[in-house]
Amino acid sequence: MNSSRPRKLLDQVRDVLRVKHYSYRTEQTYVHWIRRFILFHNKRHPSETSTAEVSQFLTHLAVDEQVAAAIYTHVLNRGGRGVRSSLDR
Repeated sequence: MNSSRPRKLLDQVRDVLRVKHYSYRTEQTYVHWIRRFILFHNKRHPSETSTAEVSQFLTHLAVDEQVAAAIYTHVLNRGGRGVRSSLDR
């Protein structure tokens, strides 16, 4: 592996979750939702998105995909933060 090349975002997410001893199923779920977020925003890196774009994605999930309101509320209560803030440390 070339050490000068940064690891891909989802690999970094997996690393953080493993260091924090999250379950494998939780890891899969986080990666799934992050991937969906990236694809929803035309493959833009999450660090390039704003809180408004997080809200836009969550609204899309709630209205168009009919995802449970509990997920929407949980993410909004965290201010749209999640693994991204862990990667910044």
